[in-house]
Amino acid sequence: MITGPAIAIGVKLGIFPYISYNTCFLISLLVIILSAIHLFLLTWIPKAVFTSLFAITALDILLVYMDFAHVRVYMTWFLVPLLSIPLCSKGIYFYALSINYILMFCSAWVNAPYYSSKSYSFDTELSYFLDVFCGFTIENIIMAGAGYLSVKIALRHYEALFNQQELIRAKENSENEKMNILNSMAEIYDKVNLIDFNDSSEMSLRDDEQVKHFIDMKKQTHTLMNQRIKNQIMPDQLESFLNFTNIRTVRNRLTNKKIISADFIDAVSGWIRASYITVDKDIFGVPDIVIYTIRNVDDEKKREENLIRLSMTDEMTRLFNRRCYDEDLNKYKDGNIEEDLVIFSIDVNALKKVNDTIGHMGGDELIKGAADCLSLSIREFGRNYRTGGDEFMAIVHTLDPEKIREQIIKKASEWHGIYSDELSLSVGYATYKDHKDTSIFELERLADVDMYSEKRKYYKSKGIDRRSH
Repeated sequence: MITGPAIAIGVKLGIFPYISYNTCFLISLLVIILSAIHLFLLTWIPKAVFTSLFAITALDILLVYMDFAHVRVYMTWFLVPLLSIPLCSKGIYFYALSINYILMFCSAWVNAPYYSSKSYSFDTELSYFLDVFCGFTIENIIMAGAGYLSVKIALRHYEALFNQQELIRAKENSENEKMNILNSMAEIYDKVNLIDFNDSSEMSLRDDEQVKHFIDMKKQTHTLMNQRIKNQIMPDQLESFLNFTNIRTVRNRLTNKKIISADFIDAVSGWIRASYITVDKDIFGVPDIVIYTIRNVDDEKKREENLIRLSMTDEMTRLFNRRCYDEDLNKYKDGNIEEDLVIFSIDVNALKKVNDTIGHMGGDELIKGAADCLSLSIREFGRNYRTGGDEFMAIVHTLDPEKIREQIIKKASEWHGIYSDELSLSVGYATYKDHKDTSIFELERLADVDMYSEKRKYYKSKGIDRRSH
């Protein structure tokens, strides 16, 4: 924009004696027009190659006009290709050289008559043209080589910068993705701690202000978070909790593993699950960055306990079932049996007769009644199990099993139902103190033998043929 006014000042000062103010005005007008077009292209297609080519061509057009107006622009010709170098495009640079060289040729040829007439060094217009254009050509070749090397070096430099920027951007994206994942995890868990073993620090992701705290690995065995949590852990589980959360051993325990977890009881909120999760590790699988989480699993534990209880419970009587009985019995298979252990075997008498005369609802009533009698008699001493249709077992700890048998029979005699007014049970038992040389399974068999003995007595006292009942 200042080209026209600058030349006008030169005219005023006598520097350009052969140039009129009208020329200065036309130069300014041409600059305004070309600038307006270029500004439009920058707005419309800023990244298009055509926009850059137009800018270079516009500068050459301006130089041609100035040369025709006898404004000496010898050095200015070479600025146009130089201005194309920052664009870092070999194609644009060679275009600038080519169009510049062609327009210099045309301009020198057209202006040769004028400048040769003003000089005493040349006899003809051709000799002036050849001298000027040969100089232009040599300078153009030198500039082409130097400019090409400059563009090549600039391209390598910008390519390296671009690659470096891409690596930085990729790393930032990766870190942002990790942080987004961590923030998502923080919403799932009650407490989330980011532990960085690279700089020995911890940071709670659930805090509004995420502040790093230094971990002194020589003096500290637990993070700040666990130092607070341990005050709420049930006393009988505290030692296990401290061993699991020992920060000095976490890396070894987590090596080549994705996660380690353990469950503990919090005195305030119930069951909690503590987990260490590997986020980043070295080439040997040793974790460098770990997420430590605390999640309340009290409801989950209750559901698990309920499912276990259901799987171990007889649906009709709510006593423990055969599966539970077998598992409890297997605990003693290695012979580690307490001296006061007693196995009871119980069976409902005359169940077949009730089923045949009243129906299965009457038989079910007797089975439920038997379960109630056993629960009332044995609940303080051990466990009751329904192991078959009308068969029951009990594992009891007592030194007076006969008293318990009498209690069961008494409860049965007092029972009255809707369909039946009478409930009779055959109760047998075997005590470990009387059979110390037997296994738990042999003790079970002896209890069955005693029960069948009681059943024979019942049927004999009733004068009933047991085979038909």
